[in-house]
Amino acid sequence: MALLRKINQVLLFLLIVTLCGILYKKVHKETVLRNESDDDSEPPEEMEEEIPVVICAAAGRMGATMAAINSIYSNTDANILFYVVGLRNTLSRIRKWIEHSKLREINFKIVEFNPIVLKGKIRPDSSRPELLQPLNFVRFYLPLLIHQHEKVIYLDDDVIVQGDIQELYDTTLALGHAAAFSGDCDLPSAQDMNRFVGLQNTYMGYLDYRKKTIKDLGISPSTCSFNPGVIVANMTEWKHQRITKQLEKWMQKNVEENLYSSSLGGGVATSPMLIVFHGKYSAINPLWHIRHLGWNPDTRYSEHFLQEAKLLHWNGRHKPWDFPSVHNDLWESWFVPDPAGIFKLNHHNS
Repeated sequence: MALLRKINQVLLFLLIVTLCGILYKKVHKETVLRNESDDDSEPPEEMEEEIPVVICAAAGRMGATMAAINSIYSNTDANILFYVVGLRNTLSRIRKWIEHSKLREINFKIVEFNPIVLKGKIRPDSSRPELLQPLNFVRFYLPLLIHQHEKVIYLDDDVIVQGDIQELYDTTLALGHAAAFSGDCDLPSAQDMNRFVGLQNTYMGYLDYRKKTIKDLGISPSTCSFNPGVIVANMTEWKHQRITKQLEKWMQKNVEENLYSSSLGGGVATSPMLIVFHGKYSAINPLWHIRHLGWNPDTRYSEHFLQEAKLLHWNGRHKPWDFPSVHNDLWESWFVPDPAGIFKLNHHNS
């Protein structure tokens, strides 16, 4: 009898354990299903695409950079990451200007550009020394400065953006093209262009066709040039085609042979890009690069046309923060005062 009682106790214990196991599995399964159902009802948000915008901040014209950034940030809902590039001695000032002004809300990274990479690659030219500043060549080295992005926007500092930068970022680059630019023959109207006396819009204005090295390229001197102040670049293609190395090669050739100079078309950074990207670039919508606002202080676009423009570029000698200049009211509306009080507007024309 004692043995039978013990067997019954064991059986009862096993039955209780089995029932507990079944009950646990049922409750656990319902919990898992409920969690999965909750997940289905509230799917996780997809990560918003980040748009990288590279812009330089030079010591003497940092206010231009901040105005450009302000105009971009204020005219879009896109997720912008600003890469603000400067030389070592300006980095703390860049950070202070952003963090102690209305720009404190932007998403940004400060990147140091080391001018040592330019050693032996720039030919001294006294006609426009500002064009020989190291930051003028940052656009040649985009993959070295920006690593985790497939597509990048580069902008000169003397621009104002009036449209949604997402539109510019969505520019289609053809297969095999590392960059998109705005062609100099795509400008709004010949009538407007005729008023810009001395303006160059062909390769003849940038390259010295008396030199054999230039003739041997086989590029017609009447080929339309482009302006590299606004670039949409594909980093994969750029690296694959070794664009930076090609540009450096032509910089060195110019040092040796004086193939072009800033006294011609007005930019030592433009000429090598015209050679390397000849016939191998996509087009940017012309309204996304309305330029030459800094060309002549006596020449103006119509106000209606400027309102239609997506991006304004004061390329040339006459900058909107200085005197004399034109359409500077459009630029000043985006100006962000310098917290350090160093950068000041020249209001002689007010």
